[in-house]
Amino acid sequence: MDHTNHTRLTAAELTPDILEGATVYGADDHKVGKVDHVHGDGAGSTAIIDVGGFLGIGAKPVAVPLTDLDFMRDEDGDVHAVTAWTKDQLKEMPEHRH
Repeated sequence: MDHTNHTRLTAAELTPDILEGATVYGADDHKVGKVDHVHGDGAGSTAIIDVGGFLGIGAKPVAVPLTDLDFMRDEDGDVHAVTAWTKDQLKEMPEHRH
């Protein structure tokens, strides 16, 4: 997916309501997971990403600083994120416990 024409979200848009459910694309531009929920508000927040699994079953939640994710909207207005992390790197992270 070419993200160059996608609109970056402003700091004011980095809220749980907008970010939860966003698809996350990794360094190789493959889907690496989905934002399950967000802890905190603004740039100091942490995104909990469900990595792996199939149809939400067997996914592993990992915590990633919001600053590691570049959130944007595509041509349809759908929010997604791009990160330098790969799916394998995210899978190696410790599991986030509620």
